[in-house]
Amino acid sequence: MWDIREELTSEQKKQEKLLSEINKYDKLLNSYSQTKEMTKETALNNTLQSLKKTAGMTDITGSGIVITISPLFSESLTGEPIENPPPDLLKKLINELNSYGAEHISINERRVVNHTVIRDINGTTKIDGYALDDYPLTVKVLAKDPDMLHSRVKGSGLEDLFASENLALKAGKSESKLTLKAYDRPLDVQQLKLLKD
Repeated sequence: MWDIREELTSEQKKQEKLLSEINKYDKLLNSYSQTKEMTKETALNNTLQSLKKTAGMTDITGSGIVITISPLFSESLTGEPIENPPPDLLKKLINELNSYGAEHISINERRVVNHTVIRDINGTTKIDGYALDDYPLTVKVLAKDPDMLHSRVKGSGLEDLFASENLALKAGKSESKLTLKAYDRPLDVQQLKLLKD
């Protein structure tokens, strides 16, 4: 039942995103046709910069929230070593944030993009090959409406979900602008092929 609900939510998000993209490109097409003096080079450059921003390839500054993840109970209290956050738990957090209106996300200054890989490698949770083994973890999230995002995170079951893994999740609105660094890994475009007419 949970999987079906998540799949339905995922499909709804995809549909909303596609409609948003169609609207954005319709506006872009209208701006191209309305601006006679705009050169092809300028138009292509504007499109390229917009795509880089969308793909996370540029630094971005904006309003948002900061989430900190730290151990709930110390090792001396539980008698067990403190574990890395499970990759599935971080993926769930990212999916929830996206469904709540997040536009850009970084975890410990590592930008999260569509092809970011979060997995367990030899007992260490890694994001694109970088270990997430030092607490606290800092998750920065940019959104058009940070207040709504903050309220939705606080009202969700994320804190309880993290507590079940002995992790405390605390979300707070940032009083100042947040800056997220650009995604710094090379893009794998080996599978892309030129589309023929």
